[in-house]
Formats: sequence, C-alpha cells, structure tokens
Amino acid sequence: MESIDVNYGALRRYDTARPPLRQRLLFTAVLRALCGLSMAGQDYRIEKINMEGLKPPYLLLSNHMHFVDFKLCSIATWPHRVNNIATIDGYYRRPFIMEWLGCLCKRKFTTDMTLLRSVKKVLHEYGDVLCMYPEARYSPAGTTAILPDSLGKLAKKQGVPVVVLLHHGNYLHTPFWNYRRPRRVPLYTTMTQVLTAQDVAEKSAGEIGEIIRTAMTYDEYRWQAENQIHITEPFRAEGLHKILYQCPSCRTESRMESRGSELSCAACGKRWEMDTLGRLRALSGETEFSHIPDWFEWEREQVRRQLEEGSYRFEDEVEVYSLPNAWRFRKLGRARLIHDMDQGFVVEGSYRGQPYRIHRPPLGMYGLHVEYDYCYVRPDDCVDISTDNDSLYCYPVRQNVVTKLSFATEELYKMKRAAAAQRRSASSAGG
Repeated sequence: MESIDVNYGALRRYDTARPPLRQRLLFTAVLRALCGLSMAGQDYRIEKINMEGLKPPYLLLSNHMHFVDFKLCSIATWPHRVNNIATIDGYYRRPFIMEWLGCLCKRKFTTDMTLLRSVKKVLHEYGDVLCMYPEARYSPAGTTAILPDSLGKLAKKQGVPVVVLLHHGNYLHTPFWNYRRPRRVPLYTTMTQVLTAQDVAEKSAGEIGEIIRTAMTYDEYRWQAENQIHITEPFRAEGLHKILYQCPSCRTESRMESRGSELSCAACGKRWEMDTLGRLRALSGETEFSHIPDWFEWEREQVRRQLEEGSYRFEDEVEVYSLPNAWRFRKLGRARLIHDMDQGFVVEGSYRGQPYRIHRPPLGMYGLHVEYDYCYVRPDDCVDISTDNDSLYCYPVRQNVVTKLSFATEELYKMKRAAAAQRRSASSAGG
C-alpha cells in the first residue's frame, strides 16, 4: 500500500539528517549547573561501577522513565560533553537550543540511516559521549520496554566502550500514567561500564546485544518492595487503569477505572487496592495479580492470543495533530486509524483539500510511541505514527485503547519477523 504525504504546501519540514554540532564546554557547564539546581531538595544518589579511568568516547545507554532521567545523566557524565539522541517533540519550540546542545534528532520507531553517520561523528570525530535511550519512550509499567535488536550491531560497529545508566525510583516518583503528580521517592542511579573497547572487539554483535539487554533489565515495583519504599500519597493509584486496561476477573477491556488508592472495573464492579509498597490486593475475591508488571504482561498475552487466532483488528476515528517541523503542531482534523495483521498501521484523512495516507507495515515498526497525557497537545491518550519526515499524533475516539495498540504492535512485529526468518530458513534448506 502506497503512502501519500500530508499536503503542507510550501511548509519546510525539519531536517533530521543535519549533522550534530559539538557541544560547547560552556553549554556543558551551564546544563550541569541547571540540572543540579533543579535537583536540589531531591533525595538522589549516583553510583559509578567499573568507571575508573574511563574517558570518552563511549556509548551511553540509559533506561527511560521521565524527564528527570536527562538531569541525572547530565550530573553523572560531568565534566564530559554528551550528545543525546532526541525525538522531534523534544525539539518542540526549542530547536536551536537542542541543536546547540549537540542533540541528534530522530522520529519515533523509524529507520534513519543518516543517524548512524551522526553517531559516528560524535564518537570518532568529536570523541565525546553518545547517549541514547533505546526504549524510545517512558516505561509504562516500570519494567524494561522492548529494545531494538540492532543495539548489539550498533555497539559492535562503533567499537567503543558501552556504559549503562540504570535509574531506579524515577518511575515511582513520576509514573508515566500520572506524571503530573510526583511522589516522594528516593532516586538511585548506577552508571556501569558493561563492555570495554576490547570486549566489543572480541565479542559478536549477538553477544554484545545480550549483555546490554541483561544490564538494562529492571523492575521498579520489585525494587520498591525490596527496598521497603513506602509511597503514602493517597492518589498513588490514580491513572493506573491506563496500563491495566483489562479486567482479569471478567476479561472486559477498556472499562477499568482508578481513583485514590483503588483500581476498579466498571463492568463487573471488582476493586483492588494499591498498598504503600506498590502491591495490589483485591477487596473481595481472588487477587489475580499482586505484582503490577504481572498484570501488564498478562494483558500482552491476551493480545498475542488474538493475533495468533487471527481475530485482532483495530479501527477508529481519530483526531490528528502533526509535527512536520519543530515549531508548532498542525491540526489535521478527523481521520481513520486502522491497525490489522496484514497492513499494520494506516492513517487516512485529508488536509487542505487533498487526501493523505500514512502506511507503516508490521515489519516497519517494532514498537509504538504512546502518550497518556500529552502535555504539548491535549491531556488525552494518543499514539504517534511517524514517517521519516512527519509525526502524526492520533487521538482515538474510543477510550483507554492505546496500551493494547502498543502490545499489538510489538507482538505483531515479533510474529512477522519469526515467520520471515522461517521462510528464509526453509528457502535455504530447499536450495
């Protein structure tokens, strides 16, 4: 299916292929000072492991929970210059600042070959730190989001040490599903050199990828319980229904609600309470899942089952806002969003009197950018369907459906990729 770009007329789109600037030392110092000031009063600790004597260039991989991640990264890497890979909405209304800071611009879940040239420039020409957040979004359930399979290949190709910045507490402090109401939580960050340059030279891309994947594995709710971190705010469960959208008791989807410290199903009436250690307890009957990530992964299994049965399909009317450049969102109006097993994602609408069709096939997206309360447009759930030169933020009419779309994107990609590998293997055997 052919894609048709949105008709913006003479509008100039942001050029993500432009090479990054080297961060000036003055900006490095100012950024470090501002981040330090903004963290004043916050209980945080940064522990460096196997970092003695390590100087740039190196590849820095960080898990992603909220904006505080960037502040802690700046503090942890001081006094070295850091070039961050950032997405186009990070440039919104401040592209010049992002460029001066040496950021590398990318659109979500797209294949951008020019990015590799920029990465090489930072590491091998500038000799600085290249920081990336490979989860490419905030963690929805406090566990490791899907990581790209290309991480090991990227590290192998660059041939520099690999450092992992793993944050704990950031998610609990400002969970993705209710980030506007922070909680009192101590923050703990480890900065670990997981691969030396020699390790990278000696190991295969697959081995490197597995080491990175292991180093970036985390579970915030388990960490909370193990460290006995009590979150006593009375609103601690508000918004949790956005990630726990399916009732495990009656199996109804998109009818979950949350208020105060409780989660409930509007279809069957069952209620759960979230205690101060982040555990769930049914107020009547069986507690199906006390550990939030277990409930989250159970929902993934339900979506996977629908895909395997061939019954999965999503279609809805959406309100579309686009970000072709970094200065303002364009309201494109109503459109149709379809996600199915054959086509993947299709967005069909019209703008300025001409139709557009954005198509992203199943193997073209290994993940989906989801927003639960998008601060730049409007405080509702949306998904971002991006191409190489545009990003469409789609707000479905149906409520509480975007988490399922995220699961379906990831699981459909896995299924299609496994099927393609099986065909290649069969073809090789037959040849």
